[in-house]
Amino acid sequence: MAPDAPESKPAVGVTGGADGSWSNRFEQGLHPAIERFNASIGFDLELLPQDLDGSIAHARMLGSCGVITAEEAEQLVAGLETIRAEAAAGAFNPGLEAEDVHFAVERRLIDLLGSLGKKLHTGRSRNDQVGTDLRLWLRQKIDHIDGALVRYERALLALAEAHAQTLIPGYTHLQRAQPICLAHHLLAYVEMAERDRQRLGDLRRRVNISPLGAAALAGTPVPIDRRHTAEALGFEAIYANSLDAVSDRDFTVEFSAAASLVMVHLSRLSEEVILWASEEFGFVRLSDRCATGSSLMPQKKNPDVPELVRGKAGRVFGHLQGLLVMIKGLPLAYNKDFQEDKEALFDVVRTTLDCLEAMAILLEEGISFRPERLEAAVAADFSNATDVADYLAAKGVPFREAYQLVGGLVKRCLAEGVLLRELPLERWQELHPAFAADIFEAIHPRQVVAARRSEGGTGFEQVAKQLRRAAARLEP
Repeated sequence: MAPDAPESKPAVGVTGGADGSWSNRFEQGLHPAIERFNASIGFDLELLPQDLDGSIAHARMLGSCGVITAEEAEQLVAGLETIRAEAAAGAFNPGLEAEDVHFAVERRLIDLLGSLGKKLHTGRSRNDQVGTDLRLWLRQKIDHIDGALVRYERALLALAEAHAQTLIPGYTHLQRAQPICLAHHLLAYVEMAERDRQRLGDLRRRVNISPLGAAALAGTPVPIDRRHTAEALGFEAIYANSLDAVSDRDFTVEFSAAASLVMVHLSRLSEEVILWASEEFGFVRLSDRCATGSSLMPQKKNPDVPELVRGKAGRVFGHLQGLLVMIKGLPLAYNKDFQEDKEALFDVVRTTLDCLEAMAILLEEGISFRPERLEAAVAADFSNATDVADYLAAKGVPFREAYQLVGGLVKRCLAEGVLLRELPLERWQELHPAFAADIFEAIHPRQVVAARRSEGGTGFEQVAKQLRRAAARLEP
């Protein structure tokens, strides 16, 4: 015997109470599984503050334009503020039947004000409403991320200032290349973070455009004033095309791309910290506050913070790809697919903020550099070979000729197991008569670094200028 089919629910209205439905077009309510599948209230309640702000601006605009009376507008505003207070007290807990945050607010407003609550939606649609909420929310989160980037930059700058005279091996292809100033290395990440801030600031201007009043897709015959609500909500402009207004999700992609670059930069630094903390490098020590141990090996201290940041970068990249794929095939105008933007966007923001905070803490109190290990590292390799070629070039030897001479010398030193600094002067002069006793000073690691005085270089004087410039940028 076949199991009983689930009973169809009566047509229950999302905003009209038990005796209504979406409209009189519908005779039955949603199948319970489809109701769950369709609902976004489980996650878009995150937008409640912005939904209330947008609704308040809309209500006051309706009153200002004479669509409703001024008294009705203020009653609507009072009702919306009541909902805000209920939410703050934990007393606003809409269920699945509300479907989304917009209907949840409208249902509660109708409970509070009766038929007056049904006037709030005049001249707008959920399509322009959700677009407005999302932009208000993201605008605020961009500001939060900017603040987190400033903290992260300041942590980098403090470490750089403390190591303005410390040397570290510089690498290309993860092979020893030339010695550099450690502050110079850290300041490179400050520059990356500054670009991140610039990108977010530029993006914020495109986020800060109001779609409210575009209605479902074609505008509205109701005599509204879109610029009134835009100004009230702090938007810089309004969308010029109502179709574009409700279907534009470029800003979600652009934000996720900017956040992905933030994560790229955090991940690159994380990779370096992981290497530096290894026994093979030994350039930094991890504090107990920012490292974990092993459940089996008692000697272990693991760099979990940078490893997690490195891993979470892929999560953010995945959301970017997901948003691109979601949008790419959508015809104008609004489509339910857009419901999928929120969880992705919420997670991108949360993950980026969490990683910025974790990395700032790691830099502030989680790692300490070991200058003695760094000094020993730069003194025990051939990263001063270029300076030998530069020395000869300064004496009139063509650089490419000098380059070949030094390459042969390094090859012989490797075979003999000696460093350039260990060669006696007569060996240098056998190689080329231009060498004099000052070659030993020229190839000392500290002089190698100091000699790179070109603007933006690693020379100590240039690094001091870079430190001052970074500090000035980060002043409150």
